[in-house]
Amino acid sequence: MDVRRTSVRLAEATEIPCAQWRDPEAIFTWKDQIPRDRPVILYCAKGHEISQNIAATLEAMGLDARYLIDGFAGWHSAGQSTRSLSRQAGGAA
Repeated sequence: MDVRRTSVRLAEATEIPCAQWRDPEAIFTWKDQIPRDRPVILYCAKGHEISQNIAATLEAMGLDARYLIDGFAGWHSAGQSTRSLSRQAGGAA
């Protein structure tokens, strides 16, 4: 799950394929949409505060939430696949 800030996400204009974007500042509006029967992996730009804090919040709510070490930057640097943002870049992908 992509939890990068909108401005960062749009500036990079790419995402991890099949990732769904959620506004990190609106966690309490989308937290109930997270499946409880499997882990959710969160990533932000660099794998620091945003994804770690959201993962901790979701874990405190009983979800199996994890964060991607080094975030999108690490994924991209490792040569993993990415895709261009769709026309709905500001919303859930």
